[in-house]
Amino acid sequence: MAMTASSGVAQGAGSVQPAGQAERSPFARTTELLAPYTPAKPLITLSLGEPQHPVPAFVGPVLSRHIAEFGRYPLARGIEPFRRAAANWLSTRFQLPRPVDPESEILVLNGSREGLFFAAITAARYVGPRKGRPAILMPNPFYPAYGAGARAAGCEQIYLPTTVANGFLPDLDALDDATLARTVAFFIASPANPQGAVASPDYFTRLKKLADRFGFMILSDECYSEIYTRQAPGSALECAGPDFTNVVAFQSLSKRSNLPGMRVGFAAGDRNFLAAFHELRNVAAPQVPVPLQHVAVAAYSDEAHVVENRRLYRIKFDFADQILGNRYGYVRPAGGFCVWLDVSARGGDEAAAVRLYRDAGVRVIPGSYLSRPQHDGFNPGDGYIRLALVSDSESTAEALHRLVEILD
Repeated sequence: MAMTASSGVAQGAGSVQPAGQAERSPFARTTELLAPYTPAKPLITLSLGEPQHPVPAFVGPVLSRHIAEFGRYPLARGIEPFRRAAANWLSTRFQLPRPVDPESEILVLNGSREGLFFAAITAARYVGPRKGRPAILMPNPFYPAYGAGARAAGCEQIYLPTTVANGFLPDLDALDDATLARTVAFFIASPANPQGAVASPDYFTRLKKLADRFGFMILSDECYSEIYTRQAPGSALECAGPDFTNVVAFQSLSKRSNLPGMRVGFAAGDRNFLAAFHELRNVAAPQVPVPLQHVAVAAYSDEAHVVENRRLYRIKFDFADQILGNRYGYVRPAGGFCVWLDVSARGGDEAAAVRLYRDAGVRVIPGSYLSRPQHDGFNPGDGYIRLALVSDSESTAEALHRLVEILD
């Protein structure tokens, strides 16, 4: 279905962020939804995507060796050993058109979330005048930082529904020239949160051609790239051409290395964009402490803990396969650690979240809180719940058994 030039969105293909409740944190909304109830069983939390696997053993010793460097203001671009380690990891992990230059094509981030937020603001300044009101496009459901960045940038937020019908990725054929001509950035997540869909090289190539034709930035959120059970997901950088023009990928150690509290990641790609990005971050963004960057050097130089991490998630998805079967539209995702379940036949997402919390002691997040209504009123997250399989395997299996008992 093509978008109309007048609205910039097709019926059911995109939406503009409404004010009020939808702008609030989905986790705060879930807390309020569940506040009146007391769990009947010991609580197992599957709502928050906070990895609970062990912290790698090298973290403490590396911090100890570099403890004195907490006494230094960090440089916004990152220390040279960090940028070199991140560039080497990218070139080893992905089939890039050429090695990434650590001097000009890598920037350290205080976790990928702040990077994604500030990247939207940078894109609005970087791409130049648009034909109409500047817009930022993103999947729906989406990571809240995308919408927050678009709002801060003063751009129209256009949400592209990701449903089972389009493989849980934005439908590029649903975008018309009028919309793309005013686009400053396109957020894409692969593996997707919450559905775990992975973009193919062909998908990234098609998106890159659109970015080059219309002059917008691809902001590729790849923080789940190292959690998969079959084929390793690719990167938008693999299809970005020899200069990575109009493409920036975002990575984080939160999921890959079970370090969500360390807040270290990086952005890599288009050097001209990253120069502008650095200028903004140099005056506005949080800096990354030098000792934490040294921990990241060790993390990006070691794959053994990442392999073990994947093994632990594989065990939990094996439990999900056995316990859920084909209930609630369950399909083992290609990547990430989330499960996206259709509970529309069980009273809907809010009602299911309440029942699971109250009667089973299982906390999940309603899918409609992670997404926005389209112009026709359709909310692609409505009727779904998201489970993050971040607890230990025993707790995860127990939670899944309770879920089936209550919902069935």
